[in-house]
Amino acid sequence: MLHHLIAASAAAIALVVASGSAQAQDFRDLARQDLQAAHDQLRANHPAAVVGGAASQTFNGWIDSGLAEALGKAGQATSGDSHAYLMRYYAGGFRDSNIAMTPSFEGLSPYFGISWPGFTTGWRDGKYVVTYIKPGVRNTPPLGATLVDCFGKTAEDLAKEKLDRWEGDLTSESGRVLTAPFLLWNRNNPFTSGVPALCNFQVGRGRPREYQLRPTPVVAGDLEAAYRATVYVPSGAPLGIEQVNGRPWVNVHSFADSAGWDAFNATVLAQAASFKNGFVLDLRGARGQSYTSTARGYGLANRIWTPEFTVSRQPAAGEITYRATPANRQWYADTLGRMQADPRFVQESAPVIEQTAAIVAAFDAALASGQQSFTLPGRAAVQDTGAANPITGPVIVLVDAGCAGGCLDTLDLLSRLPNVRIAGSTTATDSIFIEPTMVRLPSNYSDLAYGHKAWTSRQRANNTAFVPAAGLAYTGNPTDEAAVRAWVGTLMQ
Repeated sequence: MLHHLIAASAAAIALVVASGSAQAQDFRDLARQDLQAAHDQLRANHPAAVVGGAASQTFNGWIDSGLAEALGKAGQATSGDSHAYLMRYYAGGFRDSNIAMTPSFEGLSPYFGISWPGFTTGWRDGKYVVTYIKPGVRNTPPLGATLVDCFGKTAEDLAKEKLDRWEGDLTSESGRVLTAPFLLWNRNNPFTSGVPALCNFQVGRGRPREYQLRPTPVVAGDLEAAYRATVYVPSGAPLGIEQVNGRPWVNVHSFADSAGWDAFNATVLAQAASFKNGFVLDLRGARGQSYTSTARGYGLANRIWTPEFTVSRQPAAGEITYRATPANRQWYADTLGRMQADPRFVQESAPVIEQTAAIVAAFDAALASGQQSFTLPGRAAVQDTGAANPITGPVIVLVDAGCAGGCLDTLDLLSRLPNVRIAGSTTATDSIFIEPTMVRLPSNYSDLAYGHKAWTSRQRANNTAFVPAAGLAYTGNPTDEAAVRAWVGTLMQ
């Protein structure tokens, strides 16, 4: 993962040396250059320009105004890390998790900060509350105390100032959860404030009490311990099966290609019979952004329930709208080439290759005729095959704010299967603009990613999370693994 400011700066220097530049880099100019390039790339190729609806309105309402706002801050981008923050700010304003601007060098990890007050806040039931206090630190608000304000600035206003767009999207529940630990830290973001000096906390039912916050230098391990005590972070192998409370507990904490899928899939098939009477599928923290992540999730479902049972329950693909530009056409041509060069993919996903080839041909036809866009039908719904459900017992799918990308696509299928209940906490969201294009920006310090096609008929609406139903929402400490597993056990009875 990403760790230290020193490492980030060293990596940035390495990029300069590698490029053969002997001159010091002016990150202010580089920021302006990258912001403009990202704007122009999105303006020229993003499908929001050719489809209607609220998602397009959000995009179109930010692309120019957000650029102007970000350019107005570029004078403060005097380092690689401040440059990265400003890129993130512009990307975050689109309110689209599939639009991202990330550093090409080793950036700041969730465990980074230059000072903190010795305690940390988390997002709990719509409030920022104290979730962790470093052992030995005194004169702090107690665990569970609710942040009210700092110097008259409400907790909500402080969060919008320090976190929104800079660290994540506070219009989503997952964005609140994942960024809450940073609220009172100094993350060395020059565009926001550091550790506030005086804050009021609500302790019990009494009047808010004022606390003086003393910025404390960070000791190695401090912030990682604080973050892990506040937000669930998967540990150990990302894929695996264990027995918990007498039932299989299937861990899928990543959809990355590097997670070890071959061995895991073999284990799933070998133990498939043990799933019959019910099991837990743990998708907490499971992210997946590549075009293979959804196939990983569907492949797992097929190995457990069999393809004959799942095929008729897969959500219909519906229509996909493509913006006809040479750059978008090139993405599909390049992707087709990679697919055809991968023997495993050729063996397992021949229909996908055939479909991609048809998309390239459709691009060629649209560009030749001067069309701005074209729409292709997706996979049609399949009639029920009549195959019996091999899983007769209860299935709990455990999710949290870290379930994103391909994890959400997988839930689109799992939520339609009998005896399956989604439990835990609210997931991340994703837009209808899907499949990422990756572009290196001119400075060589940042990459732009954006969804290049619009799934306008997706059954799950734009930026809609999976929210566990009443009785299936976990309200305890998400980092107390023993408590989580005991609670899940009550759902399996």
